[in-house]
Amino acid sequence: MRVVEMSTALQGPGAGGYLADMGAEVIRVEKPEGDGSRYGRGVNNDSPPGTPGAQFVSTSRGKKSLAVDANSEMGREAILRLVDTADAFISNFREAALERMGFGYEALRARNPPLVYAAVNGFGPKGPLAGRAMTDIAAQARGGVMSLIGEADGPPERIGATSADLAGALQFALGIVTALLARERHGMGQKVNTSAYGAQIWMQSWELTHTAISGKRLEREGAFHPNVTGMEGIYQTKDDGWVAISFALTEESWQAMCAFGGHPEVADDERWQTLSQRVGVSVDDARAIRPYVAAIFRAHTTVEWESFMEGQPDIIFNRVFNLDDVLNDPQAEANGYITDIEVPPLGTIRGVGTLVQLSETPGSVKGPPPELGQHTEEILLELGYDWEQISAINDRTRAAMRAKFIALGMEPPY
Repeated sequence: MRVVEMSTALQGPGAGGYLADMGAEVIRVEKPEGDGSRYGRGVNNDSPPGTPGAQFVSTSRGKKSLAVDANSEMGREAILRLVDTADAFISNFREAALERMGFGYEALRARNPPLVYAAVNGFGPKGPLAGRAMTDIAAQARGGVMSLIGEADGPPERIGATSADLAGALQFALGIVTALLARERHGMGQKVNTSAYGAQIWMQSWELTHTAISGKRLEREGAFHPNVTGMEGIYQTKDDGWVAISFALTEESWQAMCAFGGHPEVADDERWQTLSQRVGVSVDDARAIRPYVAAIFRAHTTVEWESFMEGQPDIIFNRVFNLDDVLNDPQAEANGYITDIEVPPLGTIRGVGTLVQLSETPGSVKGPPPELGQHTEEILLELGYDWEQISAINDRTRAAMRAKFIALGMEPPY
């Protein structure tokens, strides 16, 4: 399967990255100077200038790179000829811009009727905000999830990951695969639309449905889920570490936990004798258990609690991991969620692998992220260009890149 991707940031490239991991040939069409995320350094990154940025690496490993000037006639024609050979076209550029460049749905559909044309709109393809620019933080804000994060008497907070963009990327990839299956069954291409805003709403299906049914708005509760009562939450340990617990499934495990935490009397309290009581069902105050659980966890260090919990399979518990912990977690490595990725010139780094595991056709990281324009000549030759034409396209691409660097006050690389 061949996928042509004209996208930036996370949602479009994230969908293309998933498809690449699962075996698709994904060709990322980049501007002459490279995609905006290619060299983004982020926080506390001491890598040499010009090194691929984390955002680009995480979404573009295993892809091919075609660097042409889409604003030139030669570059635009090369992209169109490439799309003629594609099964799917992915973009999260605004549709008005795509249409101006000649890459709108109707234009590409006329050239390649079986094409699956996949477009991301920030807030959805219809309504008053259709076509409006969007970032992850805006989707989190409008999607309502920020209203549920943070302390009750504090400001709303954002999720510390790009949840709207990447949930949107998964929905986007699912839509593309569904459309390809429909083409296999019915022989027709079609347009796929999704948005980060819609993905943020989908992520809160339970919370939004609860609000609609109950007629009562959920409010943020800090370390606790606003729609989960009882003991479940995040608690501090003796050495100021943090642990997350859902509940103790059996009375025996609950008694053992309370005894280890120095408060066996809590297990004897008639208010919390059963699992249903501990999760907040059929009790007068569903949150009253929390201060007692907090005192229990304060009795020991994080390591001591981890050691105790190893012998308690009926308690749903985990230490709160930081990102270093995740990158080095043997459980994540055993399942392929974290793997080694080659990133020239950095060498081998730890990175995110594949989440979905297929028994007969497993996915994997197919290779390093491409250098800018690494596959341009290979792709143009396949499309029937001769070396003279390729040289002309490359000259136009370099000229556009030089002009861009100079406009930014930067020294062109060549």
